[in-house]
Parts: sequence; structure tokens; C-alpha cells
Amino acid sequence: MACVYGMFFSATGTTKKTVRAIGEALAGELQRSYREYDFTLVPAREGYPAFEEDDITVFGTPVIAGRVPNVLLPYLKHIKGAGAAVPVVLYGNRDYDDALIELRDILEADGFHTITAAAFIGEHSFSAELAAGRPDSGDIQMARSFGKQTAGRYQKGFGRDMEMVPVKGQIPYRYYYQPKDRYGNGIDIRKVKPKIRNTCDGCGICAEVCPMGSIPKENVREYTGICIKCGACIKKCPKGARYYEDAGYLYHKSELEAMYTERKEPEFFGV
Repeated sequence: MACVYGMFFSATGTTKKTVRAIGEALAGELQRSYREYDFTLVPAREGYPAFEEDDITVFGTPVIAGRVPNVLLPYLKHIKGAGAAVPVVLYGNRDYDDALIELRDILEADGFHTITAAAFIGEHSFSAELAAGRPDSGDIQMARSFGKQTAGRYQKGFGRDMEMVPVKGQIPYRYYYQPKDRYGNGIDIRKVKPKIRNTCDGCGICAEVCPMGSIPKENVREYTGICIKCGACIKKCPKGARYYEDAGYLYHKSELEAMYTERKEPEFFGV
């Protein structure tokens, strides 16, 4: 039986909350079942659902440096899609730049046909202040409304001859957003990793939630892979033991918190 899928990468849970609200509302309007596929952790990126032509997939990723996270591209480009898809990106109140148009194009290339799309806001991975607590109740209400509007769009007659959803963004895509200092010099934080305080008791939660599998559970003070600055190990540590001390990272974080205080609102496309 045709269903609605919620499929997402969500290191701190913000993309998951948003996709779930959209997907459940969409499924409810169409009287379909709702299923989820969470590909946040490494083992889940070894597969994907077997999509059918009558399925609808709400597909969510966070925005990193204004684009779809580049570490996900090998996985995303190997998914074999079918049916309708709804690309959704979540950003930390700065901007989503070309992430949404990039995700739309990836899904179209995978074999999906995109019918609506949206950009939502979630608490920034670097900060507990920037877009704090989002998606909040207002965002979730808007996500549900978007899901219902998407159902209406689908019911008007889904077909492969429909134009793919037009979204905001540039082609060719802009290069990944690079932070700069007050003199215009670039700040490179790609290799920066969190430090660990003595409050760490070795519980292993950080190893369990790291989406890159870069923290070994047998020694959580070690890194065996890359860090994408997703915030999972910091925000989910019950002891608050992980932190950054890199000067460039901290400067960029403070600039973001100072410059992007105005509340951004979700944007919908195709409805």
C-alpha cells in the first residue's frame, strides 16, 4: 500500500522533528500510513527503503555552509527513488543559500519527482542561543500546515509531466559558505574538533550519537575520523563535557550570534 516516508539526517533532532510534523500531516490528509527512515548514523547509510511509484517521501537534511552536507553526497546520490518527493532543509537562522535547490536536484537525479519544498529553521549546531529551541511550537504548526498543503497539491493530480518544484537558489551552486574575520580573512574550521573536560565520565553517549562514527566507544577522548561540527556530541552530553576552544571557531560562533538575531521564518515552495 502506498505510504508517506519521512527520510532524514538529523544529528541533534531538529530536522527529524520538522520532517515528522510534515510527514504525519501529509499522511493524515491522504489517509496513508507514515514510516520513517533515519540515515543519521553510519550503519543506516548502507541502505534505504524500496520506494514505490505511489509513495511520497519527505526528505530532510540540515544545511552546512549553505549547502547539503558534502559528507552525505556519496550516499544521497546512490539512492534509487520513485514517486513524489518533498525536499526540506533546516538551517540555523543565517541562510540556506543553495542547499534547497541542491537537494531538489539530487532527488530528481535519484528518480524522485519533487512537488513541493520548504526551508525551516532549527537551533544552530554551534550555539544554544542562535535560533534557540527551534523548531518551536510555531514552526511545528507551520510544518503541519505545509504537510496539508502538500497533500492538496498532490491530490490535484501527481504525474511525471508535472514541472519539478521551483525553489530559491542559484545554478551553478555557490561554493560552500566560508566565515571571515573582521578584516575579510577567511576562517578555516574544517579540521577543528571539540575538546573534552574532566567532567567526562566515559558514558559513551557521544560515540553513540556521532553521525560520522568518529568517536570510539572504548576511548571517547579520541577521534578516529572527521568532525562535521553537527553539535550532536556537545548538545547530547549529560555532563556538558565537550566544548570548542579554537579561536576561529569561537569568533565565528560569536559573530553568528550577534548578526542573526532576527527571527527567520520558514519558506514554502510549490504550494
